[in-house]
Amino acid sequence: MSNLPPPPPPPPPGRSPGGRQQPGPKPPDRTGKRGFGAGWPKWTLPVMIAVVVAMIVLPQFWPSDSGTKLTYTEFVADVKAGKVESITINNSTGTISGKYTTAASEAAGNKTFATTGGGDRGLSISDEALLNEKGVDISFNTPTQNWFWSWAGLLLPFVFLIGFFVWMQRRAMGQAGSIMSVGKSRAKTYDADKPSTTFADIAGYEGVKEEIKEVVDFLRMPERFREIGARVPKGMLLVGPPGTGKTLFARAVAGEAGVGFLSVTGSDFMEMFVGVGASRVRDLFQQARKMGRAIIFVDEIDSIGRKRGAGLGGGHDEREQTLNQMLAEMDGFETSEGIVILAATNRPDVLDPALLRPGRFDRQIVVPLPESGERLAILNVHSRDKRMGPDVDLNVMAKATPGMSGADLANLVNEAALFAVRRSSTQIERIDFENARDRVVLGARRESLVLTGEEKRATAYHEGGHAVLTAVLPHADPLHKVTILPRGMALGVTWSLPEERHTYSKEYFEDVICRAMGGRVAEKIVFGHLNSGAANDLEQATGIARRMVREWGMSERVGPMAWHGQQQVFLGEDLMTSGREYSDETARMMDEEIARILLQQEERAHETLMKHRTALDLVAEALLEKETIDGDEVNLLVQAGLDQTMPHRSETTTTVG
Repeated sequence: MSNLPPPPPPPPPGRSPGGRQQPGPKPPDRTGKRGFGAGWPKWTLPVMIAVVVAMIVLPQFWPSDSGTKLTYTEFVADVKAGKVESITINNSTGTISGKYTTAASEAAGNKTFATTGGGDRGLSISDEALLNEKGVDISFNTPTQNWFWSWAGLLLPFVFLIGFFVWMQRRAMGQAGSIMSVGKSRAKTYDADKPSTTFADIAGYEGVKEEIKEVVDFLRMPERFREIGARVPKGMLLVGPPGTGKTLFARAVAGEAGVGFLSVTGSDFMEMFVGVGASRVRDLFQQARKMGRAIIFVDEIDSIGRKRGAGLGGGHDEREQTLNQMLAEMDGFETSEGIVILAATNRPDVLDPALLRPGRFDRQIVVPLPESGERLAILNVHSRDKRMGPDVDLNVMAKATPGMSGADLANLVNEAALFAVRRSSTQIERIDFENARDRVVLGARRESLVLTGEEKRATAYHEGGHAVLTAVLPHADPLHKVTILPRGMALGVTWSLPEERHTYSKEYFEDVICRAMGGRVAEKIVFGHLNSGAANDLEQATGIARRMVREWGMSERVGPMAWHGQQQVFLGEDLMTSGREYSDETARMMDEEIARILLQQEERAHETLMKHRTALDLVAEALLEKETIDGDEVNLLVQAGLDQTMPHRSETTTTVG
């Protein structure tokens, strides 16, 4: 497998939190909610319930002085001894309580006693006669039941029933309230207490900053622009690949503007009910108008801004109604003076043309992948709070990470820190950055995968073919590293570092295709057969050859014509009417040209590797021995192979690489 660079993608600022948001107007509280009992504190009802429960339960646990506990036998003995003065019999429970005589109470240390009865009423007939004989005063008591418990048994079911209906009514009212508020905007309002990012926290992208600062200056000093009749753009669309910092720029505007800032994502407008999205758009702009001057940021606007009438069946009613309302609010009969809309997307090709016209989104600001100097600044931002070793050179790392976005670079620094922790190191060193870059670009190493001897040898020659061609082809990118250690989905990787460039020549793409054929051709030369290991190489080579013929006009037979493939249905092309823009004869001619380019470069790869067969063997042997070698070592091995092949050459032979 070889890492073939795609045509240059368009370049993200570094990101680092910091700064504080400037104060802005705060939206009024429109909830209208009140506490329990028309303004009573919220804790009133729970406290009242707790008091009632305490009055019922706690008396059951209060201690009561029932006197000395006696058995019935002891009670009878005391009666015979003349110690009992009077008793009271409980008709409900049969218990007996009584009082001692004065002399007996002094001896017992207690005036009262309690015991259980011996019959239906608590006394047997003989014992009652004994009490009468001893002159004990006998009385009977039938206690009445607590009125609360008497009524509680009757009222409790009704209380539960009424409480259930009250709960159901409040639940229904809550659902009705949520249904009534479904059309309210879900935008987040940034206030002075919420920290934000400033332009000082964004590394590089000076051109993008200048364009956005103009909007900030207008909101701060509108009179300066009105004096000469200037009109600030109503909308600014941030366009760029994922991870380049489009949302970061919006947060920086929130921190710099000092006016109201409403943040919302495109998906916040969408709901299962038709018309809800349009209602939320209206409410969003109403909130912004109440602030006077405000910025509305819509992230991922492509979710609601796609071309109308696209897809099967014509379109999506809810999304299109939401888009129509957005168009009317931005530039309809009612003007929105002092309101600026920022939006971000990485798919500008799917947006409706009416959304991009002047008066709505007047400007499209491209936030591209960072250049080498900007990558260095981004790495410095993300390394500020890291403990770096003395051998770490971020300038070298910035040059070795072309095509990485700001998010990729942030992840690279974090991965390097994780590798340092795994090594039990107290600081991040160069080897950690190298391992982190290999993991991010090539994938994690697959330790559990063990190749057989034949598979390892085939992989070594496969990657050796890529490496030798990369070293000798005149327009190939510089070779960085070759390995036969399985990483990600690949059994081996040949990694070159693309140079910083913005246009690519036909010769460059031909060398890329030739290099991709190197692994397949090397296996065919050495082993005389082919295997499935070149599947990814062929896929990339075919894709580049197809674009050379169909899009870039690099085929003399086809000529200066460009055709794209079949458009996706969601881009506005109807499934029944969309199709090729060219005839079958043209399609056959393009297929023949694509095949010609691939076969031509395969033959070129075969001739080049046969010429450098000795170098191929040397590189494969080095890979089998070391498993990983760098580009400089490959160049030396290729040079050594040339010296062995042509020993009679002059000593002034130009070196390879």
